[in-house]
Amino acid sequence: MATEKLAQAQSSAEFAPGKGRVGLPKAIRTLMDTSGLIAIFILLFIGLSVAVPDFLTGRNIVGLLLSVTLIGTIATTMMLVLALGEVDLSVASIVAFTGVVAAVITSSSGSVFIGVAAGIAAGAAVGAFNGFVVARFGVNSLIATLAAMEFVRGLAYITSGGDAVMITVPAFFDLGSASFLGLTVPVWTMIFCFIIFGILLNVTAFGRNVLATGGNAEAANLAGVNVRRLKVTVFALQGIVAGIAGVLLTSRMGLGDPNTSLGLELAVISACVLGGVSLSGGVASITGVLVGVLIMGCVQNAMGLLNVPTFYQYLVRGAILLLAVLFDRWKQSRRTRA
Repeated sequence: MATEKLAQAQSSAEFAPGKGRVGLPKAIRTLMDTSGLIAIFILLFIGLSVAVPDFLTGRNIVGLLLSVTLIGTIATTMMLVLALGEVDLSVASIVAFTGVVAAVITSSSGSVFIGVAAGIAAGAAVGAFNGFVVARFGVNSLIATLAAMEFVRGLAYITSGGDAVMITVPAFFDLGSASFLGLTVPVWTMIFCFIIFGILLNVTAFGRNVLATGGNAEAANLAGVNVRRLKVTVFALQGIVAGIAGVLLTSRMGLGDPNTSLGLELAVISACVLGGVSLSGGVASITGVLVGVLIMGCVQNAMGLLNVPTFYQYLVRGAILLLAVLFDRWKQSRRTRA
């Protein structure tokens, strides 16, 4: 018992920002990293406002927020997965699958509630399965979720019969179009997710355990953290949030499309890494993820306003991902030297 308490104390000192002599420098470094990213975003926003016509208009800003809801919502839980030192490549397929399930069940039952519940439950099941495979069998999460990406996309095609599923219940469309204070439900959902998972990461023991496990899983286990259960829980949360995002996207499109969201997983991971989440685990910042999402959204929005051809947009998104990874490597080497 004394050994466990000592290990737990050491884990808390190492991984909890602002606690002890070890935590203080880490808190300062995290603040510096986040502040630098915020400064970059402010400069980018000012530059785009000056250089891009119609960028700084109320209508475009609302549209920009709506355009990042899918990436932003899923990034709040991808942050936790990456902080664990894992990765989830199946989120795009989960979005497509849950949207198709929601569309099929809603149209067949006539109930929006049942359809939405079925879609979110499908996402939770896939996420929990991913976590179980990774935690119970020790399969590398990259491989496990890559396999899940394929078979879940296949399930989406099978469920839909290989084609888009039209929704016959008009009330379902209100999920994506209803607004409050000028912002639609998808935007409020993203804001809610950032608040909830920000609190979960920074205030609760669950968040501290996620960071501790990502930093050193063996030490976290010795400190009394149930690492297996934690991984299953985080992947299940990822599935639930991806399911919510899939249902809302389906409502916005008016149909369940098994082809939707191709490549979404890379955009989400890019936003997280750009926001300071370490690919090696143990480091995450909800503020950084928010800024990373906004930076990617601003760049994408500006390219759309400037009518940049789609194939050039692929180049820019690829460059952002590469720069985010290089930035993560630079920060890791700096932490090692420190």
